[in-house]
Amino acid sequence: MEDKVNKPSHYERYPIEPVTFIMENNLDFATGNVVKYLLRAGGKQYDGLSKLDSETTDLRKAIRYIQMRINLINNVEVTSDE
Repeated sequence: MEDKVNKPSHYERYPIEPVTFIMENNLDFATGNVVKYLLRAGGKQYDGLSKLDSETTDLRKAIRYIQMRINLINNVEVTSDE
């Protein structure tokens, strides 16, 4: 049975988990999430979604965090609706 907490299968294709890379490189929250979602895209299938729709969902999540980072850089108010 898959250990979804400590060893999720959608990260097994990499030598290290994205969270390890993120922490070892002291990435900020938004950038860390971009890395996580880009690396996860195509590897995790969400309940009720096809493989391609699941991949698209993770890519959209990455775009959301990229936009949040751009907003922070440009001193634009960041809301939870973005």
